[in-house]
Amino acid sequence: MRKNNALFLRIFFVSITIGFCFFLLEKGLIYTLLFFVFTLVLLLLEFFYFIKNIFSFYDKTIQAILQNDFSADFSRHKSFDNYTSLFKLYENLKHKQNDQISKDIIYSSILNNIETGILILQKEENDWNIFLMNDYFSNHFTVPKVSKWSYLKNQLPTLCGIIEEQNFEETKTTLEIRVNNQDTQTFVMQTSRSKTFNQDYYIVLLDSIQKVIEKKEKNAWINLMKVISHELLNSLTPIRSLSQNLHELVQQETLSAEDLEDMKQSVFTMLNRSDHLQQFVESYRKLAMLPSPKKEKVALTELIEDSLLLMNTLFKKEKIEIINSVSFNRWLEIDKNQMEQVLINLLTNSIYALSDKKEKQISIDAEIKEKRIFITITDTGNGIEPEIEDKIFLPFFTTRKEGAGIGLTLSKSIIESHGGYLAYQNNGLKTSFVICLVE
Repeated sequence: MRKNNALFLRIFFVSITIGFCFFLLEKGLIYTLLFFVFTLVLLLLEFFYFIKNIFSFYDKTIQAILQNDFSADFSRHKSFDNYTSLFKLYENLKHKQNDQISKDIIYSSILNNIETGILILQKEENDWNIFLMNDYFSNHFTVPKVSKWSYLKNQLPTLCGIIEEQNFEETKTTLEIRVNNQDTQTFVMQTSRSKTFNQDYYIVLLDSIQKVIEKKEKNAWINLMKVISHELLNSLTPIRSLSQNLHELVQQETLSAEDLEDMKQSVFTMLNRSDHLQQFVESYRKLAMLPSPKKEKVALTELIEDSLLLMNTLFKKEKIEIINSVSFNRWLEIDKNQMEQVLINLLTNSIYALSDKKEKQISIDAEIKEKRIFITITDTGNGIEPEIEDKIFLPFFTTRKEGAGIGLTLSKSIIESHGGYLAYQNNGLKTSFVICLVE
């Protein structure tokens, strides 16, 4: 409002002065006219600089916005209504920039704390510049955070050469890189390319296989020790408690009939827990000392039919419908006894999963893909709960009260010793275990 009033008053005074000049000219008052002409010139100069300052203020503000400079303080100008929209635009852009800076800091912190080498390239004309290099990449490969592709190529010629050979296209491969004159390390490299707002980006992710294996081994050992310590404590805690009780009883001068009965019960319980502990150790020894497979040629249909025949009594007892869809035959180079043990373990798990189901069905399928045979055992049981999916192959882990927790672990070890793998799939209310073997 103040700016509007000031502009109006200036126009008013200029207009009045011009009017007086014409009036004095008509009256022939030359000297007075000269004075008013001089006054008019001053008013016009002042009006010119006033308008110039307004446009200069707009220009400076717009230049600041274009240069992302939001350090100015317009609090002393906020009373000027002419600038209201400009102030709102400036403040909105300022808040957006602050939000973007905050997000950039958070994203940068996340990327720099990921134990994966991340390199993002940005294309400019026919060349690539380094848009982002996270701390892990820089530290692991001992390269500075350079901005030009050519600089990085001098530091890591092997990596950059492979990327250039792929013509900066999407790929997933393994490569070996010698870092800082140390032993050669194997990495998994996964790349992707994306375009947004006419900008071309190339993203490179590098994972050290050694690091991945070490992490998985560490997690496996931690989980294994949890299970073993739990199992040992389940036996050692009652044995220790009963031993203390027996120690107190034998310190007495006389023993009552009730004391003798307590001693008998304690010894029986200790013997029982010791047997359980011995079985646990035997199970561990069985896993650790799995014999090498004695391979021979065995027909696929024979393997499956013989395994189903061994389990037939249990199927009838539990009223389970078996659907064997394996119609073709192939010769497998396997240890038949070990492979039958695998099928029996998987079928036993399926029987347990169907124990409280009305519809009890187990189906067996097989298919050949890429010179590999896939045998799939599917049941209509409860499926595997998400929270235990990463533990089912862990030694001694079981959800069954009477289970030893080595069936799946042993089966997995047997399949791997045959050069294949054992996997599971959760499909709604159905669970499938897939055995993969090389033909």
